[in-house]
Amino acid sequence: MKKIMLVAACAAFYFSCQEKKQEETTVAETTNESNYASFGATINEEGALSSEEMMQKFNGLKEGDTIDVKFKSTIHNVCQKKGCWMTLDLADDKETFVKFKDYGFFVPMNATDKEVIVNGKAFVSVESVEDLQHYAKDAGKSQEAIDSITEPKVTYSFMADGVLIAK
Repeated sequence: MKKIMLVAACAAFYFSCQEKKQEETTVAETTNESNYASFGATINEEGALSSEEMMQKFNGLKEGDTIDVKFKSTIHNVCQKKGCWMTLDLADDKETFVKFKDYGFFVPMNATDKEVIVNGKAFVSVESVEDLQHYAKDAGKSQEAIDSITEPKVTYSFMADGVLIAK
């Protein structure tokens, strides 16, 4: 009889733990992160700067400087071959070119015009003519547009380690 009581107590304890895990999962799924698809490192939206605030940060940078930052913007363009880069809107009709850390993840190619939160390193760089032509080709630009790129360009760049895209 003692063995039966012991087994029953263990079974009751086991099943009570299982129900608790399901409750915890339900709570986690109802947080704000469920409004976003996550790519790369796990991040949240807390503390994200606006695109206007990010533009002010970029204005304070010179080539060679980097800052760790998280900001929210709208996706302007995505690589149409793999989703291996994207451009995000900034203030004053500017944009930032975003790549992904260690080429470790990609974003959906149909994410244009969606809200996004990126976390990583911001820096200013000078893109070569060859790179700019390659990016234009990946973006599906016409050959005429690709051939019109003849000078290097100073760009606002971002190396993202985590990305949230609104569902």
